[in-house]
Amino acid sequence: MRPADVLITGASGFVGSAVLRQLYRAGFAVRALVRRDSVRSNLAATDLQLVEGDLRDIASLEMACSGCRYVFHVAAEYRLSSWDKARILATNVTGTRNLMESALRAGVERIVYTSSVATLGVRHDGTPADESNSISPQQTTGPYKRSKVLAEQVVLDMINQRGLPAVIVNPSTPVGPRDIRPTPTGKIIIAAASARLPAYVNTGLNLVHVDDVGLGHLAALRRGRIGERYILGGQNVLFSQMLAEIAELVGRTAPRIRIPWPFALPLAAVGEARAYLTGEEPLATWAGVLLSRHKMFFSSAKAERELGFTSRPHAAALCDAVAWFSEHGYLSASRAVSLFGTDRSAFQ
Repeated sequence: MRPADVLITGASGFVGSAVLRQLYRAGFAVRALVRRDSVRSNLAATDLQLVEGDLRDIASLEMACSGCRYVFHVAAEYRLSSWDKARILATNVTGTRNLMESALRAGVERIVYTSSVATLGVRHDGTPADESNSISPQQTTGPYKRSKVLAEQVVLDMINQRGLPAVIVNPSTPVGPRDIRPTPTGKIIIAAASARLPAYVNTGLNLVHVDDVGLGHLAALRRGRIGERYILGGQNVLFSQMLAEIAELVGRTAPRIRIPWPFALPLAAVGEARAYLTGEEPLATWAGVLLSRHKMFFSSAKAERELGFTSRPHAAALCDAVAWFSEHGYLSASRAVSLFGTDRSAFQ
């Protein structure tokens, strides 16, 4: 196996592919750990060194880490439904521990671990939360949030007790191109652009362009402090505003019916039952509805101050997401306006 500067996990996924592109632009020789069954359309680089393996397979992790200076651990099971709790915990918690152990044994110089704002509490008065708003596993909603809290604690414990050279980044809600799966947020964008979202709840999200998240990972490698957490976020946006902007992009009418969040729970229950039977992630999940009770607003001030992190307007992220979904056939009966055939640089 030829030498590589960087090992990245999750490179075939949404955030991972953004990190991969930034690594190549920065001139790194990159090795990627990929599962045998991974869709590889996001792995565009022809000279990318691939190692087939799994976060639960320690032998494959030892091989992947060997000879690498840096590790970016981006891979995760990102689903808000509860139908496969065991897999979510095994991948996100046990898998993270396995990789960190392998990186220590390989003498890796620095690690960037991709956590999530799911590990942080929101402020009920609607003001943006920051890295100081930690939550315990007992305070989480759903298996995904619980797994990310537990995994982040694994990393922090290994930093404090064993000298793991890791920096932690906490992306907010990434949107943009290459969301092949798609993510839970991507599903909402597709549904809104296809006029399949008749009503909404009064919540809010912090939207950030996925490519800015990729740049934030490199900034964390270069300037992040070991043991510190950095929120990589963008703009805090009301859900109703997000839906209105998506509707304008595709020439549709935004949903006008706002419902109290408890009214969405029956739909979520049906979605969870269907997910249990089919294995397909539903649009509405029980955890997602419960999370919508509060506006999920965050501040990236620390990353801006210490890493030099910046993010473009959220409208650019939505524009790029809708354009990519339209161009790749995800939108049913899409009436995407001519904006997608013209220069989108006004949003950059």
